[in-house]
Amino acid sequence: MALLPLATAGAIWTAPAKAEDVTIGAIEILTGPNSRYGVAIKNGFDLALDEVNKTGVLGGKKLVIQYEDSAGNKDQAVNAARKLIGISKVPLLLGPTLSNEMFAAGPVANEQKIPIVGTSTTANGITAIGPYVFRTSLPEADVIPVTLKTAQAKFGIKKVAVMYANDDAFSKSGYDVFKATLEKLGIQTLTTETFGTKDSDFSAQLTKIKSLNPDAVVVSALVEPASGILLDARSLGFDEKVRFIGGNGFNSPKLGDIAGEAADGTMVGSPWFIGKDDPANTKFVAAYRAKYKDDPDQFAAQAYDTLHIVANAIDKAGAADPEKIKTALQAAKYTGVMGPFSFTENRDPADASGVVVLEMKGGKFQILK
Repeated sequence: MALLPLATAGAIWTAPAKAEDVTIGAIEILTGPNSRYGVAIKNGFDLALDEVNKTGVLGGKKLVIQYEDSAGNKDQAVNAARKLIGISKVPLLLGPTLSNEMFAAGPVANEQKIPIVGTSTTANGITAIGPYVFRTSLPEADVIPVTLKTAQAKFGIKKVAVMYANDDAFSKSGYDVFKATLEKLGIQTLTTETFGTKDSDFSAQLTKIKSLNPDAVVVSALVEPASGILLDARSLGFDEKVRFIGGNGFNSPKLGDIAGEAADGTMVGSPWFIGKDDPANTKFVAAYRAKYKDDPDQFAAQAYDTLHIVANAIDKAGAADPEKIKTALQAAKYTGVMGPFSFTENRDPADASGVVVLEMKGGKFQILK
C-alpha cells in the first residue's frame, strides 16, 4: 500500500483556514475482526463529545472528530495519520487502536510535532516513541503482575503453560511481561507455545499443554484468537480447574459472546469494571446504554475519559495549537469513570492503584471474589 506524503514534506503544523470549530483526528479500527475494540472506542469518544459540546467547554466552539478507519493495518494507520496531519491540519490525534499501529503511526505524529493520544495501546515502549506520544491506557506492565499475583494467592498456581501470538507487537509485549512476572513470582513455565493472530486451530499447542498438566494457561492475544483458544481447550476436555489467564486483549465482552461457556473461569486484570460503585461511572454506564443499547467495555470507558481530558487540554491551551495542547496535556488532572488521572513525565498514566481482577461467568465479567 502506497503511503500518502504529508502536504508539505517536513512542514510544521499550521492552523486550518476555518477556526469556528476545533477538529481533531481519530484513527481507529472500524472494520474487520478487531473492530470490536475500535467501535467501542469510537462510541466512548462520541458519547463524551456530545457532553463536551453541550457544556460548552471550548467557549462556544464545537469540538469535531474526523475519523479514519485503519482496519487494523499498519500502513493504513500511517496513511490516516499523514492525511489528518497534512491535509486536514488537525492539532491532535487520538488512537490508533492497537500497539503495532501506534509503533507505525506514532513516529509520523511525533516527527510533525502533533500530540497523539493512545487509549488502548498497552505494549511496552509506546511513549518512548517520542515526546508527542501520550497514552491513557495502563500498560500491561502495570496490570499483568496484579492478575498473576492474585491468581497465585487465590488458587495456589505453581506451574503454567504460556501461549502468545508471535506476529503482533501487543501480544509479544504482553508475553514479555507475563514471562518476567512468572519468573519473579517463582511460578514454573512448563512450555511456551506460539501462534499467529489469524490462526483458528490451536489444537496442537493445547494437546501438548494438556499433557503437561498445568495449573493454569497464560495467554497473550487479541480477542479473536483468545476466543478460539478457549473453545479448542474445552473441546479437548481441559479440566475446569485449569484457569486461563489473559492480558488486555481478553478484556472485552466479545470474549463471552464468541466463546460462551468455554470462557467461564477466565481471568483478566482491568483498570475499570462496569459494576464500579461510583456516581461518575453509574452515569456513564446509563448514558452509554441509552445511546447504544449495549453495555460499555473498558475500551469505551477509557475513550470516554480521554476525550474529556483532551477537550479540557484544548480549552486550557486557549487555541487549537499543537504545542500548547501538548503542554496542557502534560499537566492534565482529571477525575472520571477510570478514577483520578494524570500523566507521568513519560506521558503514561500516573496511577495504577485501581486495577481489579475480573473473572468470566455466564458470558459476563465480574470481580473475582
